[in-house]
Amino acid sequence: MDHRMHGADPKMLELLVCPLTYGRLTLDRDRNELVSEKAKLAYPIRDGIPIMLVSEARKIED
Repeated sequence: MDHRMHGADPKMLELLVCPLTYGRLTLDRDRNELVSEKAKLAYPIRDGIPIMLVSEARKIED
C-alpha cells in the first residue's frame, strides 16, 4: 500500500509554508488540503500536487 496521501510526498509537504503568512501548514487528510491556521486558508491538493495559490484557497470560517 502506498503511504503517500493521494500521491503527495510527505517530506515535500513538511517543507511547504503558507505563501501569505510563511507560517506552518497542517495536512487535513479528510478534505485533502493543507491548512494555514494563521491565514485561515486551506490550500487544495489535486492529483498529489499542493495548489499553493491564495486565489485557489478556501477561506476557513471561525
